[in-house]
Amino acid sequence: MMRLLCILLMLAAASPGWGDSPKDELKGVKREIKAKRQLITKTRKVEAVVSTELQEIDRSLERKMNDLGSLDRDLRNVESNLDRTGRTIALVTEETNRKKREIERRLVSLYKAGELGVLRMFFSAESFPQMAENIRYMRSILENDKKIFAEYTTRIEELRRLKASLEQDMTRKERIKNGIASKKREIEQEKNKKFAYLIKVRQDRKGYESSLKELQANASRLQAMLNRLEALSRKKLSSRHEKPGSKLKPLPELPPVPDRGFASQKGRMALPVRGDIIETYGKHKHPEFNSYTFSKGLSIAAGAGTEIKAIYDGSVIFADYFKGYGNMIIVDHGGGYFSLYAHAAKITKKVGAEVGKNETLATVGDVDSAKGPMLYFEIRHQGKPVDPAGWVR
Repeated sequence: MMRLLCILLMLAAASPGWGDSPKDELKGVKREIKAKRQLITKTRKVEAVVSTELQEIDRSLERKMNDLGSLDRDLRNVESNLDRTGRTIALVTEETNRKKREIERRLVSLYKAGELGVLRMFFSAESFPQMAENIRYMRSILENDKKIFAEYTTRIEELRRLKASLEQDMTRKERIKNGIASKKREIEQEKNKKFAYLIKVRQDRKGYESSLKELQANASRLQAMLNRLEALSRKKLSSRHEKPGSKLKPLPELPPVPDRGFASQKGRMALPVRGDIIETYGKHKHPEFNSYTFSKGLSIAAGAGTEIKAIYDGSVIFADYFKGYGNMIIVDHGGGYFSLYAHAAKITKKVGAEVGKNETLATVGDVDSAKGPMLYFEIRHQGKPVDPAGWVR
């Protein structure tokens, strides 16, 4: 019965809420079940909020897509204006050049005729009416020249205006194109960010639900342990009652396992495996939710297949699969000290085996691990977890 009780207690020790006895352990597990349910409720609320936000984002995206459509229309209008302005500039430039050539011809004619040519036009007239006709003719020529110069000046101003309009439209076109690119980036970033957060929240919820199932399974196993211990206790008491003349006596306390000097090695023992410590002993706050969990040991990430060593001499009292902890080994070091090694890929020792310090017990694996290949490691004294950091280096 002593061996059975020891193994039952150590199996209870593997559960997250383990205390001084299986009854305390069961209470602890039930407390953690309640906490996990609260976490699941919170994550579901967050998931609902994020889903609502995503619906609003979809509506916002639809509005922004309409904005993009408006920007595209503006861009097409600007490009159309640029095309028309370009054609107009070409026509005005051609007309301006034509006027320029006409002015040049008139200047050349006037230069060749000179002042004497004009005088000859007046004095060559044979009569006054003819002179008056020549004057009217000269006036019409001057008016036509003025008109040519005025048209030329107008065309020059129109060209300036068209070029200014062209430059403004080009600037607007660039601004619209940049606005379209910015809107598209904004839409993609906002959508990707929210979807990534929703996926994370859902993963957290699934993790909590999985953990809850494990806790509930451990609670069932602990209840079965309690029932078995109570049945054994009743059987023991009943057998004493059946003996004639026997008096009911309390059950004797179990003798302690002889101490092998484990306590004297505090701070001198090596870690069972070399790797990265990804979770330490103690209380840890969830990064997003206002809740805490308590780790009773160390989580050490290491390569799959890495050998797991015993931290000190002892006897293997458990070497089998335990739900939530995968393949697990428990070593009794005497004096009420135990060490626990979980998530192993392969166990190399059997129950009852005597092991020495640094002797291989198993290899690193990821059985029932949510964090990949790793070792979960605990040290216990008189049924209570102690911080391994003070014992190993």
